[in-house]
Amino acid sequence: MKFSCHVQTRISDYRIAKDLEDWGYDAVWFPDTQMMWSDCYATLAAAALCTSKIHLGTGVAITGTRIAPTTAAAIASINVLAPGRTFLGIGSGHTAMRVMGQDPTPVKEFREYLRVVREMLKGEKVDYTYREKTTQIAWQDHGAGFRNTWDHIPMYVAANGPLALRAAGAYGDGLISIFNEQPEVMKSNLALVTAGAEKVGQRITDNFHTISLCHAVVLRPGEKLTDTRVIESAGSWVVTALHFVYEVWRYTRDDSVIPPYMRNVWEKYLDKTKKIALPEADRHQLLHEGHCSYYPAEERGLITPEMIEGTCIVGEPAEVAEKIRAAERAGLKEVSLLPPLMYLRQVARDFATKVIPLI
Repeated sequence: MKFSCHVQTRISDYRIAKDLEDWGYDAVWFPDTQMMWSDCYATLAAAALCTSKIHLGTGVAITGTRIAPTTAAAIASINVLAPGRTFLGIGSGHTAMRVMGQDPTPVKEFREYLRVVREMLKGEKVDYTYREKTTQIAWQDHGAGFRNTWDHIPMYVAANGPLALRAAGAYGDGLISIFNEQPEVMKSNLALVTAGAEKVGQRITDNFHTISLCHAVVLRPGEKLTDTRVIESAGSWVVTALHFVYEVWRYTRDDSVIPPYMRNVWEKYLDKTKKIALPEADRHQLLHEGHCSYYPAEERGLITPEMIEGTCIVGEPAEVAEKIRAAERAGLKEVSLLPPLMYLRQVARDFATKVIPLI
């Protein structure tokens, strides 16, 4: 089992990568969300220069904000600075696009994007379509030091829905999803990934990497889920998970997507969204307020014990370790924590010292 952290992409704090390296983490992921944080590739470049062992990548790059050759060039540039320890996490833009009032990349376009990037990162020529014109593109050679496609850059596809999961199997070196730490979710996701690989004549091997974007709350002896420290540690991830489910529900109006542990707060959250002090056409600007960094004060009442248990890996160190081992038996290979911004170092260090040694 590998361990990593997703961190809020704040370029002034690029040295968080060095801290995580020193604490024994295997990787750090920098998200690509333009309306919230710094540029992920600029931050990765700075992180690469201050580290030597930890793996570095996008958590995840968004297909709707850059054309495929641009993404390939960006991550291949980082691979010059961190050869052999660079990876590309890539997704259709569930949050990054929603906060601009736009939709994520449709699955057909997403698959084509993945195909182009994958071939380019192999150093291959590839057919590329832009504005309905298809041409063959190839890297030009201006000498050493511009890019590195010789050291393999794994491409980990972010997917939660069935079609995207199949795309991950067809084109990815791995899968990153939320809730993958739940064994039943992991098994279901792997079945769809396998089906996607088989459809294009590929086979999922033991080298296929699986990551859960999640959060862990390590309890101290006698601590309760209603205690302030627990709520502050869990809060930003709990409401982020709620925002994620809400966006799915908002576009499908399918109540079956609402997990049982969210149902007691669902109507309260819907009431909150209706009271956003913006015209309906502009509400996307605040629907994800605080996303993964903090929770808005008015959402404090949504962080219930049921929500914490439903969205986080919770327990004292031995209990958290056992839950992770159960996830590993179901096929999970990496746990990637996303702590709140204010408590990032405290939570990451606590997990590294109290939980990782038990696994």
